[in-house]
This record gives sequence, structure tokens and C-alpha cells, in this order.
Amino acid sequence: MSKPVMHIDRPVTDVERWTGDRVEVVGPDDARLGEAAAAIVGGIRWDGPRYDLAPDLRVLARTGIGVDAVDIDEATRRGVLVVNTPDGPTVSTAEHTMALLFTVAKTIGPHQDRLRRATGGYAIASTATELDGLTIGLLAYGRIARRVARIAAGVGMRVLVCDPYLDPGGVDADDPAAPDVVDFDQLLARSDVLSLHCPLTDETERLLDRQAFARCKPGVIFLNAARGGLVDHDALVEALDAGRVRAAGLDVTDPEPLDPDHTLLHRENVVVTPHIASSTEVGRDRMLSMAIEQALQVLDGERPANLVNPDALAG
Repeated sequence: MSKPVMHIDRPVTDVERWTGDRVEVVGPDDARLGEAAAAIVGGIRWDGPRYDLAPDLRVLARTGIGVDAVDIDEATRRGVLVVNTPDGPTVSTAEHTMALLFTVAKTIGPHQDRLRRATGGYAIASTATELDGLTIGLLAYGRIARRVARIAAGVGMRVLVCDPYLDPGGVDADDPAAPDVVDFDQLLARSDVLSLHCPLTDETERLLDRQAFARCKPGVIFLNAARGGLVDHDALVEALDAGRVRAAGLDVTDPEPLDPDHTLLHRENVVVTPHIASSTEVGRDRMLSMAIEQALQVLDGERPANLVNPDALAG
């Protein structure tokens, strides 16, 4: 009996450590996508025409949290189970978020540039910020944000959280280190550092617009390692120009990547990385192994742990 075909959309070495001999692995080219019963996917757009290329597909496993590049309704209509790996990128993305914060708060880029140019007067030129005692506001309080909160608290920061979907038991009010839960306006007004952690939906698209930045605490440091579409980047540039936003650390933008001439790539007080927050060696392996494990569960007739579209089970 032939093995099921699993398509992986990127080059992977040693994939047998996760698949064993249970499937035949193909890809990353699409030459045999039409035979695939399972697909392990990154950021490639999956819509009707792409599903047409894989008529035997049973499971689409996303290596990451976000499924905004996947047409879930189309998958459900075709009976394709969509899974993601919400625990996979948590540690790496949270650490990267804090790395962005430290980089812009401590003005690492300008310091390095002055040293390379041998300008002298380094200490007097420094505009670095001390984080101890500042307030970091987290928009949404999922796995990554909770990890960020722990790290931030460890360096002496106060933590605010805004999440309309937060379970009432999601924050332990008796814990002296528990974050304060506030509404969106309070989050903007009180945060010295504002960090985005919500998914991109119709409700959250361009949530950080001119009006939102105008309501931010003057001099806020802005961080986004979630989705670029959460932010109106023209509004962010205006807020930076006006000094309302002191500095920004971005791992995601809209579009991705930015044009090389985009102003955000040429500012001393802005650091932009190319959507690689989760892409540590450990993080990549963790997400890939979780995606493959769930795809194998589906091929074995089991319900996967992180099923995005349970209605597809009817198909």
C-alpha cells in the first residue's frame, strides 16, 4: 500500500525525525501537490485556486498561530481540516518583542552608528531610556503577551492588559504581579510602551490609526510583532514625526517587506525586522514538529489538538 503524501512548502532536512516512514514527503515545489493528503504551510496564501491544486487534501497544518493567509471557509467547504501551532512561536516571539524594546529604548542603533563614525561625545549624546518603573501595555493577552508580561515584570515594568475576550479567570487578581486589566482608551493613555499581540481580523484591521495614536501617552514606545495590518503606517509615521511616538520596534509591516526606500527603514528611532520573530532554530523546529504531528493525527483518523475549523469534520 502506498504511503500518504505530505507536502511541505519549504526545504527541510531530517524531516524523518518527525514523520518516520509514515508518509512520503514532497515539496517545496508544487509538482506533486495534487497528490498531497496533508500540507505543511507557512505564509503562502491558500484560497480556492490553490485548493484546486490539491484535490485530495485532508489537512492543512499552519506552522504558526495566524491563519489570515488561509481561506478557512473554503477549506471547511471542501472538508479540509485546518490546524495551527499556537504554542510553537510563543517563546521566540516574546523574546524578540523584548529585544525590539531594548534595542529602541537603549538606542542601540544610533550608539553603534556614532561609534562607527567616531563622533565622540557618546555619553552626552545618549537618549536611552530606563525601563524599570515604566508601564507596558499589552493589546491582547494570549500566550505570547503573557510571556512578554513575565519578562517585562522581571525588569521592573508595570503591566497593563486590554483584551475584550479575556476569560474572567485569566488574570489572578490575588497575584501581586498580576497585570491590571483596562479598556482600550486607558491602555493608550497610560502605557509608556505599547505592544500589539492581537490577531488580524476585520475588527482589528488598522486599529492603530491616527485617532488611536493621538490618544496615546506622549512619547510612547510602540512595538508590533503580531501583524502589520493592525497598524496604519502613515499614521505611525505622522506620530513619529510629531514626537507622540518616541520610537518603534516592528517585526511586521504592511506590506511585507517594505519598499527599501520606505521612511520607516531609515529612521534612528525605528527598528524593523523582516517578520522573523518566531524564526529561531528552536522555534522553527518546534512549529514544524507540531504541525507535522497534527497532520499525522488527521491522517490516522484522530482529531488534532488545535483544530481551527471543527465544522469541516462534517466533510
